[in-house]
Amino acid sequence: MMNVAHFIFGVFGNATALFLFLAPVVTFKRIIKHKSTEQFSGIPYVMTLLNNLLSAWYGLPFVSPNNILVTTINGTGAVIESVYVLVFLILAPKKEKLKIGGLLAIILSIFATVALVSVLALDGNKRKIFCGVAASVFSIIMYGSPLSIMRLVIKTKSVEYMPFLLSLFCFLCGTSWFIFGLIGRDPFVAVPNGFGSALGAMQLILYFIYYDKNKNPEQKKKSVADPEQAVELGQSGNGKAHNNIQDGKPNTQTSLNGHV
Repeated sequence: MMNVAHFIFGVFGNATALFLFLAPVVTFKRIIKHKSTEQFSGIPYVMTLLNNLLSAWYGLPFVSPNNILVTTINGTGAVIESVYVLVFLILAPKKEKLKIGGLLAIILSIFATVALVSVLALDGNKRKIFCGVAASVFSIIMYGSPLSIMRLVIKTKSVEYMPFLLSLFCFLCGTSWFIFGLIGRDPFVAVPNGFGSALGAMQLILYFIYYDKNKNPEQKKKSVADPEQAVELGQSGNGKAHNNIQDGKPNTQTSLNGHV
């Protein structure tokens, strides 16, 4: 029975994480349409790629048994984030290309180091602990990225830049993987996702506290009429959230990951 529950929560975690990985499609449709990255930051996508790679590696059977669902979603996430990074490198200004290219080289070096050390120098439980700690650290960092958005919500008393669906799926994703980790008795899955679940719940609470506050009918109409501003997720889910200025408004990119 526990094995069935473990599998069910893993599948549900895969589904909710996939939504989060695909959320930046809205942003990249805009980037491709304008043939420019404008003021968007590429850092969240590169950092999410590192997190996906480390989490996918951790879920491999020779690193940690019974976590193959962790590998499937993070492997998928790594492919998706790679596409985002590639588009960014093609369309970004030269200075930004150099910055993102350099960061990409660093994160690939970190992943390669973790993978090689775990295979060549460690085995058994030591390998699991080493890879688990590496994956957990970056998962917690990325799950912590919405803190800047939450601060913005409290400061402005407006949820305009914290879309409800992203907050909801952050909560569902974190909760699913938290329970998955508890059932599998895996602290390297449970702890970072418990943190993510709590932050997702806090976002939902803030949403219901500040929803529609200080909004006049004209502003509400504008929010509904401008879907391009509604969802822009840079997955800073596990990097940091980046607030950019576009057309005089803060443009919030948030990164969330599915580990994870």
